[in-house]
Amino acid sequence: MPRTALITGATAGFGRAAARKFIAAGWQVIATGRRSDRLDALRAELGDALHPACFDIRDEAAMRAALDALPERFRGIDLLVNNAGLAQGTKPAQDAQLSDWKTMIDTNVTALVTLTHALLPTLIARKGAVVNISSTAATYPYTGGNAYGGTKAFVSQFSLGLRADLHGTGVRVTTIEPGMAETEFTVVRTHGDQAASDKLYGGANPMTAEDIADTIFWVASQPAHLNINRIELMPTSQSFAGFQVHRDT
Repeated sequence: MPRTALITGATAGFGRAAARKFIAAGWQVIATGRRSDRLDALRAELGDALHPACFDIRDEAAMRAALDALPERFRGIDLLVNNAGLAQGTKPAQDAQLSDWKTMIDTNVTALVTLTHALLPTLIARKGAVVNISSTAATYPYTGGNAYGGTKAFVSQFSLGLRADLHGTGVRVTTIEPGMAETEFTVVRTHGDQAASDKLYGGANPMTAEDIADTIFWVASQPAHLNINRIELMPTSQSFAGFQVHRDT
């Protein structure tokens, strides 16, 4: 029986690329997302090794219903990839929309811990693994990063605590913290501004969704006695900014 991965946010970006990568390697995948048309297309592309589960990750009742409805062959989950997440807005805190902050917290924090908690008994029973997708924003603040960076800092710290709590169970926990990668991320962040996305990534040679999918798969492919605690990766074109200094005029 092939191993089974549950990948959230599989309708685009890292999640979709990861679903393709794992199935190509002989795994079967439960792919979650809100857009049923994209999940259906992925199922048509990848075949019956993929089980589409359409729900909004923020809807706990829908999440639990989807888990309860899993076909028997997909119930033995060996790997949870908490990939679903988003940024909303680019304005500094004093100009940001509170609704954007709440959306990020509900998606990046509350939904992640809810799904993780629901799957821990299965993951412990199967000595499985959790891969949480965080961000370099968890470590390096930037103007407009406010609540987004805060949510990703939570993901990274929660992962460390989870690893400590799961000591002795055989469950592995990894945080992957990517820097600039070109996906739909910036289009979503700017509420649909494709030009802003094109400008951000233009000429930067950013990482791709496939780069991150390869990293996730590499982590999942390590032998059971080896835990990768944390991976931070950036494109070569991206490095660290200097400190801001405001001067009186």
